[in-house]
Amino acid sequence: MSQTPIFFDLPSPQPPLLEARGISKQFPGVAALQDVGLELHAGQVLGVVGENGAGKSTLMKILGGALPPDAGQILLDGQSVEFRGIRPARKMGVALISQESLCAPNLEIAAHIFLGSEPRTLGILSALRNRKMRSAAGQLLQRVGLEIFPRLPMGD
Repeated sequence: MSQTPIFFDLPSPQPPLLEARGISKQFPGVAALQDVGLELHAGQVLGVVGENGAGKSTLMKILGGALPPDAGQILLDGQSVEFRGIRPARKMGVALISQESLCAPNLEIAAHIFLGSEPRTLGILSALRNRKMRSAAGQLLQRVGLEIFPRLPMGD
């Protein structure tokens, strides 16, 4: 018997950036999610916790475009959206970063940040890609308060 995930959330006066309403998902013999909702606001850190089998990963996969919901609605900036895969979700600004991500100690921090979605130049990876990736990684690291050099190998 799985339990419903618990959401720790503080009210915000601003409208949500991402909202899930009535999300349900079933797998053969298992109701993974039933009528789940959440709101994510700008600058907010939202914790989703629960026991194994509570549906946390399923919900995140739905919000990241990896799984379609059986029922419910996802709103992005107040507009109803349907993510038909991970790439369309990313193009709309929603990305799932798995907690089980593996690290390659010899790769740069910037490469880890963009692993699987590296910037491309005319569809071809190049030296320009590396500069763009490092610059964007530096901005993201600063945005979350990390003063780390993007070219630093992850193992360091």
